[in-house]
Amino acid sequence: MKIKRSIRFALALVAGLALLTWIASGLVQRTTRDWFERDVRLRAEAVVNGARQALLSYWRKAESQDLRKLLVELTRDERIMAAAACGADLAALASTPNFPREFSCRTIASHVRAAPDSPGSAWSAWHSISSLPGGGIYVSAIPLLENERALGFVVLVHDLSFMERRETETRYFLLLVFGVLALIAAAITLIAARLSWRGWSSELRRMLRGEVNERPEFNPILRDVRELYDRILEHEGGSWTPERLRHTLKRYLQGERIVIVANREPYIHAHGADGAIVVQHPASGLVTALEPVMRACSGVWIAHGSGPADRETVDKHGHIRVPPGDESYILRRIWLTKEEERGYYYGFSNEGLWPLCHLAHARPIFRSEDWEYYQKVNQRFADAVCEEVDSDDPIVLVQDYHFALVPRLIRERLPHATVITFWHIPWPNSEHFGICPWRDEILEGMLGSSIIGFHTQSHCNNFIDSVDRYLESRIDREHNAIVQQGRRTLVRPYPISLEWPVHWLKDLPSADDCRAGVRAELGLAPDALLGVGVDRLDYTKGVEERFLAVERLLDRHPEYRGRFTFVQIAAPSRVEIDRYRDLNENLVKVADRINDKFRKDGYRPIILFRAHHEPPAVFRYYRATDVCYVSSLHDGMNLVAKEFVAARDDERGVLVLSQFTGAARELTEALVVNPYDLDQASAALATALTMPLPEQHERMRAMRRFIAEFNVYRWAGRMLADATRIREQERLTGRLEGEHAADRARATR
Repeated sequence: MKIKRSIRFALALVAGLALLTWIASGLVQRTTRDWFERDVRLRAEAVVNGARQALLSYWRKAESQDLRKLLVELTRDERIMAAAACGADLAALASTPNFPREFSCRTIASHVRAAPDSPGSAWSAWHSISSLPGGGIYVSAIPLLENERALGFVVLVHDLSFMERRETETRYFLLLVFGVLALIAAAITLIAARLSWRGWSSELRRMLRGEVNERPEFNPILRDVRELYDRILEHEGGSWTPERLRHTLKRYLQGERIVIVANREPYIHAHGADGAIVVQHPASGLVTALEPVMRACSGVWIAHGSGPADRETVDKHGHIRVPPGDESYILRRIWLTKEEERGYYYGFSNEGLWPLCHLAHARPIFRSEDWEYYQKVNQRFADAVCEEVDSDDPIVLVQDYHFALVPRLIRERLPHATVITFWHIPWPNSEHFGICPWRDEILEGMLGSSIIGFHTQSHCNNFIDSVDRYLESRIDREHNAIVQQGRRTLVRPYPISLEWPVHWLKDLPSADDCRAGVRAELGLAPDALLGVGVDRLDYTKGVEERFLAVERLLDRHPEYRGRFTFVQIAAPSRVEIDRYRDLNENLVKVADRINDKFRKDGYRPIILFRAHHEPPAVFRYYRATDVCYVSSLHDGMNLVAKEFVAARDDERGVLVLSQFTGAARELTEALVVNPYDLDQASAALATALTMPLPEQHERMRAMRRFIAEFNVYRWAGRMLADATRIREQERLTGRLEGEHAADRARATR
């Protein structure tokens, strides 16, 4: 069937080229003939002008014999076949023997002179194509003047057979060129079509796997692909759910519990106003994604215990079962000294690696003492993993840039462990990563993993390029794998997502009630337009650019003054670092300046909440707002965008999303902008505020359908499925090696 399609395509291509060649042949023939005629005409005039003095001399003397000899001499030109001289009285003075009788002096004179009594100045050259029995000829009659007195004219007859020969040669040449071009074009087109098909099918497979769509031309079919995937899922077990994830663990991993290593803990214990211990949920995309997976899979979550009351709630091993009231997994807390926290977390992790990996114009700072604490803390967490596992081949999920060394440290003690490292932030290009003084140690530490996951394929490519540039290793680019010291590490994109449905929405009021309640609390009119941003206070989130976009919106659209309010929920973060303290202070100044600029009758365009908000409060704002603006300057995924979409079961609201987030490659129905371009961002906000409800419904429905299918359980399931294949391969390899060793031992006995 493929061959038949190719033949039909090639034949159609050849037919098209043949038609073009026929058209081109006519155009070329016409153009060539015009060129030849012009050449002959100029040649005739040049011949007469060159012999002018001799012609005048013989003309005056009426020496017809000499004149005839001169005309014969002129016909020695290969293209002039005959010549004649005609006097002013139209008498034939001389001619060559083969001059055609059809062209008499009297006949030609009517073309050279306008009237019999015309003065010499009125005589003009005449040229014409004619036919004789022997073929085509070109006749030229050139007046011979002396002191503006007409002596007569010279007639030259050119042979046009050469023109016909050249036209034939041109025709054959065009046919040859056509044949060659037809073959070349058919071959190139077929190769290009095959390559395009491969690219298209590869992109389709990537979309079906839940990876990013980096080619915008595929966006129109993305929705159809998702619908097709929905139908396929109905026949293959349905969507990914906690139950399906548990079934996957039980079926393929014998129900093994998972150990997660993360700096951030999912629950923080603190003292309330009355002294009682209360539970808080940290503002963290990592926690948002992983906590539902742990509730579904059980296991142990190892984290830094940073809450004021954390020590009061754990047993002697640092354990506490969570979530409160629905205990399904264990939280193991690791205690760090102030010096360790300052060096490992604030120093190397967040003054070094964080700006290194984010292209947000912040200079990374690396200190040897911070590196020493980073190594020390990574060793402590690796030791904790080994204490918590109950087998020699556990499944360990190492999370984020805080623990780049942990995979190798675990591998050294548990060679058969399946270690999955997920890097939640971007990975820079190899040249930029080379800034880090301990780049080799970080790469070698991460290559202790069985699988290394990133949000996007581009981050995977950057990591592989970094290893290729700085370490001795073998790169298998076809399979996105790295082989070092005989061990294979897969590098894969796993775009992270949310649980579906989000459990925080269970007890929230309807979207309409949230809209009314939030506006009343903020002192806004019931019909006021509301925007929201939710972030940790971090320079990579583009909060200042977000405020400036709101200012630009109000400058360009005065009709929104007094009607549109933007609420920024910003949880303080890393305040021990100068860069973050400066950011905190600057945002307050920017918000105050913009509010003062547009202040009228108590109107404030920006409301800044610099405090931690629990998830129910955040989701309440999501449901109440008209537009959510995510303006990250550089981000791995950004789950705020997905949280907003998940919260909108009313299918209303518009998402304005930075192009520098991983989410922008998945949520293609959002209004994607460059946050540095304030004109573009403000225009997108204006579009969002005026978008008709049917369009809002269509966009939101498509994004919600995507998040429902490509949820966090699917994210975890894909990683664990890949881990399963690796474990099976390693066990098979181990058995084969054991059998070979046994055979060798028997052979030596």
